[in-house]
Amino acid sequence: MLHNKDLRKLIAWMTWHSKEGHIPSAYSIIDIVELLYTDFLKFGPDLADDPSRDYFVLSKGHGCSALYAVLWKIGLLSQKDLEDKNGEFAKLATHPDRKKIVGVEASTGSLGNGIGFAAGIANALRLAGRDNKVLALVGDAESNEGTVWETALLGRHLTLGNFCVIVDNNGSCNPTLSLFDVESKWKAFGWETYTVDGHDRKSMLGLLNSLDFGAFGSPKCIVANTIKGKGVKEMEENYGGWHSKIPNDDELKLIYERIDSYE
Repeated sequence: MLHNKDLRKLIAWMTWHSKEGHIPSAYSIIDIVELLYTDFLKFGPDLADDPSRDYFVLSKGHGCSALYAVLWKIGLLSQKDLEDKNGEFAKLATHPDRKKIVGVEASTGSLGNGIGFAAGIANALRLAGRDNKVLALVGDAESNEGTVWETALLGRHLTLGNFCVIVDNNGSCNPTLSLFDVESKWKAFGWETYTVDGHDRKSMLGLLNSLDFGAFGSPKCIVANTIKGKGVKEMEENYGGWHSKIPNDDELKLIYERIDSYE
């Protein structure tokens, strides 16, 4: 089953319309991001200023079209915001900007930086005596950045029990520098670690709901096995051909057809 077909079409349309974006990277995480905002995080238009709300950082900033689509779905972005994407005075650009978009906690795009911001948020909230949950999503290729593992060391040292990292394990790093056994690596850093199908909504939500986000304890890592370009066979695991490609009119139509017919 292919979830979030309409959001996948919206991602493709935004990329076609604005002439920039990373469709396959957004397709590998759209199911995760949509689930977080609609069924797990304490967050939404009425809670944006609530001190008890939860926090999500998309460290993998180039996949932001997925985040934009979800923020539109829950009412934090307008249709005009999507139409203006990448314009001179637009809220939305190639990477998310925390100063322009409610729901974006850190301006990300430089790979490896967002996870550090998220750890800082988790530590600051705990120091303030608050029990918010903090989640960050990193890419597997992003995990070739040293700051990811520096944050892994720090998160365990600080016993950030309120912090969870989700690794979008879509295989993008395999052609250059594979991570191999991702779960074992995070376990070696002392994190409470799990592996799940990132496109299986029931399994993903069940795992998230089972986690203890107490202030002190082991930080959590979820290795979410995903498919880059999920939903369009021409994109799936086509690591070079479609990574930042902008579809033309015929290709946009084909993307819609593939999404509609996906089984």
